[in-house]
Order: sequence, then structure tokens, then C-alpha cells
Amino acid sequence: MEKVIFINSKGQSIQLGNDGPYVLTKIEGTGAVNANIQSQKSPYQDGVTYLGNTLEARSIPIEIMILGENGSDIAIKRNKLLQIFNPKLDQGRLIYEFGNIKREIKAISELAPVFPHAGTFNDTMQEGLIQLYCPDPFFKDVVETKEETAVWRGAFEFPLELVEEGIEMGYREPSLIVNIFNQGDVPCGMKIQFKALATAVNPLLFNVNTREYFKINKTMTAGEIITVTTHFQNKRVELNKNGVISNAFQYIRDYNITFLQLDVGDNLLRYDADEGIDNLEVTIHYTPQYLGV
Repeated sequence: MEKVIFINSKGQSIQLGNDGPYVLTKIEGTGAVNANIQSQKSPYQDGVTYLGNTLEARSIPIEIMILGENGSDIAIKRNKLLQIFNPKLDQGRLIYEFGNIKREIKAISELAPVFPHAGTFNDTMQEGLIQLYCPDPFFKDVVETKEETAVWRGAFEFPLELVEEGIEMGYREPSLIVNIFNQGDVPCGMKIQFKALATAVNPLLFNVNTREYFKINKTMTAGEIITVTTHFQNKRVELNKNGVISNAFQYIRDYNITFLQLDVGDNLLRYDADEGIDNLEVTIHYTPQYLGV
């Protein structure tokens, strides 16, 4: 079973599937994506030297059939499509379901929906063509994955029975190293969140496999949260102090740091601090990227 949900930049959404009034009849471009091969050639060289490759943007054409009760109803449904797939809007989200797989991709309309002449089905059926353009060619999981290292686990529950030696309200579950498995097809960025329960000096996240690291040169105090985003073209370092979020790039003073990426497969990550490591909670959020569905 195939189903498509598109949510535009204004939050308006529409579903295209097996049921009316918008029936999905055909969708292309969810698999193949063109690669741009980078190479160089020296004088008198046979062939070329391969340097690498990049993926091109993705186009997704969608064919639908609009079902209506009469001509006026068809006109209303056509107008809804024009509003949602407005090319003047910013990028929206295309959620594509195929079998048990559900993934999304950012997309924008290349042109307003096209409505060919409906022939003898003028009053009850109308064909439509939607052409989407995806600057980022990768599909992603709809739900972000969250991994925790050392956190506090609650142990207080009801029914409650008091005993003479007392009860445990909670306990710290330490884990200096966490293995994050990136099940996607390509490396991906992540969001790293350092939370200070008390004073913690210069928190750090270290990739055991690649020996790369990201370090923050700051003495964090209780309640402070520093969030590091390492996605391509979206690299940020932000400080949340008493609910006020500010730019924290000034705390990046080590020129050897790397905005860590998650390689395909296993990634061993270790957190540390110069002082107060037991006062840190570290969580990692990431979304695997796929070549198609």
C-alpha cells in the first residue's frame, strides 16, 4: 500500500492514497537519484582519476485522480490542491509510506498542480499532476532517534511501602561510552545535548573510532544546557540558561574540534569533562538518511 501526506510550510496538509477524494495513481522519483561524478584528467592519461561524487537534487512527479460529487465539488477540491501545493511557499514535508516503511523528505512545488481536460468525467473525476522538487535528495525517518548516556532513572513508584532502611528515590545509570548504530545509507549529523546537574568543566564528546572530538570550553553550572547541532549547512552551538537561548560559539576555542558525524553502522561515542563528569547528562538525537524508499 502506498500513501503520501504533504504538509506545506503553512502547516496545511493533504493525503493522497487509495481512498478518495484524492487517489494516488502514480508516483516516481522515490528511488533513483542521480550522482555527479567528480574526476580529473592529466595529459596523456588513459581514462580519468576518480575524486568523488555528490548526489543531485531529486524530482518527484505525482499523478492523482480527484473524486467529486459534481462539477462544483471538483472545483473546490482542485482549489485546495492549488493552495497546498503553492510554488510560492517555502519547503514542505513529503511523508511517503510504502508497506511498513514510512519516511519523509523536504520538498517544494516546481509548478502549480496541473489539471488535464477530464473528458467525459468532467463532473465526478479529475486527473491531476503534482511536480515536487527536493533540494536535499535524502529521505529521513519521520521520528528522530534519541540515545542517552548517563542519566538519572526514577525509582519512586506507587503503591508505596515505607521500610525502616528507607527507599531509593532514583539512581544514576552511568555509561561513559554509547554505541550508536546509524542504519541509514549515508553518514548523518546529530544534535548533542550537554546538561549540567551541578558544576561541570569543559564537556567533551569523543568518537572512539575516528579519534575526532567536540569540546566546549566553559564551566557549566547547574541547570545549564548546551546543544550542539552538527548537520551539514546547519551547524549551531546554543546555550539554554534559565530558559533563555543564546549563541554559544564563543565557547569553541579548540581549532582541532570536529562537528562530529555518524558513519553508517556502529559509532562508539564517549563523553568526558575536565572536572565534574558525574554532573553531566548527555543525550544524542539523530535521524538516519536514506537514498530512497
